[in-house]
Amino acid sequence: MGQTTRREFLTGTGIGLAGLSLPFLLTASSRYSKNTPPSTSQFVEKQSRLNLGMASYTFREFFLEDTLQMTVRLGLERIAFKDFHLSLESSDEEIRIVAEKTKAAGLDIYGCGVVYMQTEKEVERAFHYAKTAGMRVIIGAPNPELLKTVDRLVDKYDIKLAIHNHGPGDERYPTPKDAYEKIKKLDPRIGLCIDIGHTKRAGVDPSESAMAFADRLHDVHIKDVTSATQEGTTIEIGRGVIDIPRFLKTLIDIDYKGSVSFEFEKDGKDPLPGVAESVGYVRGVLASI
Repeated sequence: MGQTTRREFLTGTGIGLAGLSLPFLLTASSRYSKNTPPSTSQFVEKQSRLNLGMASYTFREFFLEDTLQMTVRLGLERIAFKDFHLSLESSDEEIRIVAEKTKAAGLDIYGCGVVYMQTEKEVERAFHYAKTAGMRVIIGAPNPELLKTVDRLVDKYDIKLAIHNHGPGDERYPTPKDAYEKIKKLDPRIGLCIDIGHTKRAGVDPSESAMAFADRLHDVHIKDVTSATQEGTTIEIGRGVIDIPRFLKTLIDIDYKGSVSFEFEKDGKDPLPGVAESVGYVRGVLASI
């Protein structure tokens, strides 16, 4: 599949902006009851076998309750917490309270991140935190010399660690390949969180990375960027330079089972309109595949 522009996609599938507007974005309603027929979005995600979620960094300017409410309004069912919303310094009791509040909102607290780890104590803390919250994945950036400790702890806790690449300027893990080369001989539960925006900014095709490292792909941060350069910045999905249809089709082709979480770094104080547009675009693409 070649590069597909936003205009070509919307025209070719007959989906305009009105078609991307989802009914549940118009109200702050709670979850549908078990007797309510599944929404179009739920049907699409089940058929495509992709699990859409939220990286809570998107709502970094908001308190936990608002973050949960906005994630529910978007119709997403998974969330990974940045420590703005659940501090790494929290007590076990505080972690459990937040985990229960998240579940009560109808969300699966599947992971956390990005978690930076510069000492063995910080690695131990991250795994204990994730285990206490019932998380399955830590999206992290441990110092390379700590990977042997990580290798030991993924076995002890049976929690995956997905190394997040941060693109140009990241001296340790700028691209998925850089991360893969450091972990390929370690426990297979140590893998990658491919951030497709930072990957593109590094001049690397996210689809090719997903295909090449499918065996270690544990998480995805989905976004779009203005250019394939270090200066590229986040923009609403479909307006940037990433071939989103090709990337999503690649995930389906490799039978990816992890989460595809929206990390929207633009408009920190008012992210919901841009995230809603991005979610709608992705669901429109999935409906066409």
